[in-house]
Amino acid sequence: MKTWIKVILSLIIIGIVGMVLVYIFIYNKSHPDFEKMKPEYTLAATDFYNSFITNRTESEKKYNGKVLAVSGTMTRVESTDSLVIAVFVLNQGMFGEEGIRCSMLQNYHDKTRLLPPQSTVRIKGYCTGYNETDVIIEQSCIIK
Repeated sequence: MKTWIKVILSLIIIGIVGMVLVYIFIYNKSHPDFEKMKPEYTLAATDFYNSFITNRTESEKKYNGKVLAVSGTMTRVESTDSLVIAVFVLNQGMFGEEGIRCSMLQNYHDKTRLLPPQSTVRIKGYCTGYNETDVIIEQSCIIK
């Protein structure tokens, strides 16, 4: 067999093996179960929000990408077709209400909607940062 045919066949085999490995280790990778993860920090909602207001860079280094448990008085629940957000309003800013916004996991949509306004709750979720008005927590669930 000619050398260039061997080279082409080798490249095809390497490509197929590479695609199989990408599928196994990257595409098919399991997602973290935020509901079962233990929080790295347990904080009061006011203290957590104020830490971002007073020292944003330090708070981002400390909390972003971490699972947190935040407790406080939930002001209201916002709901769209596929998203339920628990809102802790902690400040009146230039553009309106500011605070903490927790996007709830699908399993907790109904439970969150049933909570009355101004109820004290403890929510666990994944902190994704501060957007100049709100601290954002995603993949959240209500804990007791």
